[in-house]
Amino acid sequence: MGSIIVQEYERAVIFRLGRILDRKPKGPGMFFLLPCTDTMTKVDLRAKSFDIPPQEILTKDSVTVCVDGVVYFRVSDPIMSVANVVNADMSTRLLAQTTLRNVLGTKSLAEVLSDRESISHNMQISLDEATHPWGIKVERVEIKDVKLPQQLQRAMAAEAEASREARAKVIAAEGEMNASRALKEASMVIAESPSALQLRYLQTLNTIASEKNSTIIFPLPMDMLQPFLTRK
Repeated sequence: MGSIIVQEYERAVIFRLGRILDRKPKGPGMFFLLPCTDTMTKVDLRAKSFDIPPQEILTKDSVTVCVDGVVYFRVSDPIMSVANVVNADMSTRLLAQTTLRNVLGTKSLAEVLSDRESISHNMQISLDEATHPWGIKVERVEIKDVKLPQQLQRAMAAEAEASREARAKVIAAEGEMNASRALKEASMVIAESPSALQLRYLQTLNTIASEKNSTIIFPLPMDMLQPFLTRK
């Protein structure tokens, strides 16, 4: 009679004469096997991860992109993972590649670039449903990188630059329009009150004087002095 030790994070599926013993996994702890009649398969219950190799995918708008990702999963049912599939880990890896191509094939390039969270969530749901009969629980799927063809990258960069230049021109035009409105309002105030022009000249003189210039030439228009001459 042989004995086995099953760790806390493991379960043992014991077959006796081809039948699963008690129809449930064993562990953790120590168990005894009958020679010639019992066989045993250990199953690791800890969460695992694997990388999805880069996949060339044709998007909905006929653009070829290269996408890779990562999948986090664990065994939720040791009996099903042993009895229903030959190699649950490898089958999950292969199915993840197919699921990635199927999900991204229904998305446009803009959606692939801007909506990764939703795509990852859809992949996780689809992959989890497909692997449920194998006793696998897919906990998380992440899109790692989306690589575009070099020619498409240059075209998108040129488009983004043209868009920024157009926005800059619009902002500059709006600034000039606001400045012209402010100058118009200032000229109307000065026209209504000649002393406002005098104050503006004095402010300009104060600004020039603060720069510590040795010589200041400040022309004064005659119409600025007219109120003082008339008063005298």
